[in-house]
Amino acid sequence: MKIKELREKNTDELKKLLAEKRESVRKLRFDISSKQIKNNKELKNTKKDIARILTLINESRTIAKE
Repeated sequence: MKIKELREKNTDELKKLLAEKRESVRKLRFDISSKQIKNNKELKNTKKDIARILTLINESRTIAKE
């Protein structure tokens, strides 16, 4: 996902999306270890999406505190 798309969502939507992405990472790890998936880039991209989402959540917390 692009950062612009994520910035349009509110915190609740981001948290829901974060849970979905974490579940996706868990599933991808099992699939890769059992050699059902050969595309390791998908795991890398999903982890990057998680990092982006966490960054936006932390930014919103920081702004709310000020």
